[in-house]
Amino acid sequence: MLNSQRKMSARALMSEPVCLIENDKTNQLSINKEALQILTSITEPMVVVAIVGKYRTGKSYLMNNLAGCKTGFPLGATIQSKTKGIWMWCVPHPNKVGHVLVLLDTEGLGDVEKGNSKNDAWLFCLAVLLSSNLVFNSVGTIDQRAMEDLHYVTQLTELIRKQPSKKKEDDPSDYNMTFASFTWCVRDFTLELQHDGKKITEDEYLMISLKCKEDPESQDPDHKKKIEDYNLPRRCILQYFHSHKCFTFATPASSGKLKNLENLMNHELDEDFVAQSKRFCDYIFSSGSVKSFPGGIVINGRVLGHLLGEYVEAIKSGSVPCIENAVVALAESENTQAVKDAVTKYEAEMNKHVRTFPTRTDLDFFKLHSECEKIAMDVFLARSFMDKDKKHQHVLKEKLDCAKERFSKMNEDASIRFSKKLLDELGQTLKKNISENYYLKPGGHKMFLEEKMKIMETYDRKPGRGIKALEVKLRFFEELKDIENTIRTTDISLTEKDQEIAAEKARAELEKQKARAEAAEVENKKLEKRLEEDKKNSEQNQITLRNIHGHVAHLNAENQSLRDEIKRLHHRGFWDNVLRK
Repeated sequence: MLNSQRKMSARALMSEPVCLIENDKTNQLSINKEALQILTSITEPMVVVAIVGKYRTGKSYLMNNLAGCKTGFPLGATIQSKTKGIWMWCVPHPNKVGHVLVLLDTEGLGDVEKGNSKNDAWLFCLAVLLSSNLVFNSVGTIDQRAMEDLHYVTQLTELIRKQPSKKKEDDPSDYNMTFASFTWCVRDFTLELQHDGKKITEDEYLMISLKCKEDPESQDPDHKKKIEDYNLPRRCILQYFHSHKCFTFATPASSGKLKNLENLMNHELDEDFVAQSKRFCDYIFSSGSVKSFPGGIVINGRVLGHLLGEYVEAIKSGSVPCIENAVVALAESENTQAVKDAVTKYEAEMNKHVRTFPTRTDLDFFKLHSECEKIAMDVFLARSFMDKDKKHQHVLKEKLDCAKERFSKMNEDASIRFSKKLLDELGQTLKKNISENYYLKPGGHKMFLEEKMKIMETYDRKPGRGIKALEVKLRFFEELKDIENTIRTTDISLTEKDQEIAAEKARAELEKQKARAEAAEVENKKLEKRLEEDKKNSEQNQITLRNIHGHVAHLNAENQSLRDEIKRLHHRGFWDNVLRK
């Protein structure tokens, strides 16, 4: 809050007043551009206090007090009016943080040197139109002469129209919610506040003074006119302003010191005057109304500056300022600008998130859009007012929808760029193999599908692909469809040839195996025949062998008999005989 107050103070604090409405020698009104720039720079709520009254009645002194200064608005010490036109002084509100106190000091009414009551009436009207708190400053008492000095109030409905239609006169009571509060400051007041022998308050004194006379239904036109002239300003004050307050002030100092009033310290002034001045300031600070339209629509400096331009242009053109026309024109201008401000705010908020695009899902983008849309709508609502049938709000919605589509396209483009780059990186091996005809061989389609599946699985696990991830993936593999078909066709073709070759080899091998089988069969038959012969030979051999064995056994038996005989003869000495022979 303190930071907000410092920002406000730095912009709105003025070291001295500036002329807001210039009133040249030809009594032409114009707006001071420098002052208007200061006024329109105020974005905070404003308590606008304007003071009117005859010249040389001490208006500027009260306004300087409200500004917390001794000097500022010039104090006239001569019979000439010092203030020309309307002067403005913007200061931070002493009691309401975040508010600005705008003080408007008007040119003294009834300046004999000017000699133009119409000009005074316009200045009075502008003071009424611009302020939220109108202070009327007079000297002496609230009497008929003072009422005559305030006769400009009776011209308000002639100089200001609430509605543009002239078919029906405005009801004065319609103005009390548009016009300011009314405070009457009676200067150099010397009477006792008594009525019918009883003490009364200042406010009671004012209401008694504003009481209208009853018409005795006299037939005398002059008498009736006198009563009407008496009642008219009182009735207008009661009807046009929504609240009424009164302050009475003693003479601030002796006549000799009054010429140097701005240089006098409080202890050099009348104690009652000092206390009364403080009460007046405290009331304005605590109870001063914030400038607003009916319905509680708070007006800031930009709005008030726009209205001021409308009113002054109407006066200069010779027409009557119409409050409704000015407000309608203002509403159109403010609502149009509110739409622009809101769209600009939306784009600024969305641009903060562009670097995080793409969003993971459409829902994430919608949430982001909704957050920024709410911020933009708050900006619109803070500035717009009297948006009949929500016309400008609908325009804003359409513009925000268009802006949303642009950012949605940016989000999609970011997703497409990221996904394409990712697939390009993941598909390097696949593209290299394709360029080198690696897959154009039997079983190539299977290898192609395996690499494709590897890319898909890695791609699907990668975060940050955004809402177009699936679309980009499908498009990527769609572009490979012709190549894949070629690989599949080639794979099938080459596989069929291999199968034919394999079949031919199998057939040849089968023939070989058949031939070998036939040869083996022949060999088997030969072998069987041979075995049969061998069997027969074996049997014959067995018989021969048995015969041989029998013969051998016979021989062996004979040999054994011979050996036995030899042995026997030996024993008989046969061999000795033989040897001797």
